[in-house]
Amino acid sequence: MSQVEQGIHIPESLKIEAVRLAEKDGVSLDEWVAVTVAQKIGVVEEAYEFFRRRAQDAATVDEALAILDKAPDIPPMPGDELPEGWNSSRKK
Repeated sequence: MSQVEQGIHIPESLKIEAVRLAEKDGVSLDEWVAVTVAQKIGVVEEAYEFFRRRAQDAATVDEALAILDKAPDIPPMPGDELPEGWNSSRKK
């Protein structure tokens, strides 16, 4: 049996805040929790879809390396240096 089927357990401090906010919104704790969980699910699903769509448009590794190869070979600006002892594993 999953934890959802057994009931949800949250720390008392979170329950106190949830009760306070539910009272402020004029709804029951159960209704407030259901709406809040639904909102969170929507946010997570929207973020997942956003990154999934972005990944579809992403360049391949070879395309990305070709873009980097066009970058000028100049020293980094102060503060942008690589850590001392860093070695690139990139093969040319």
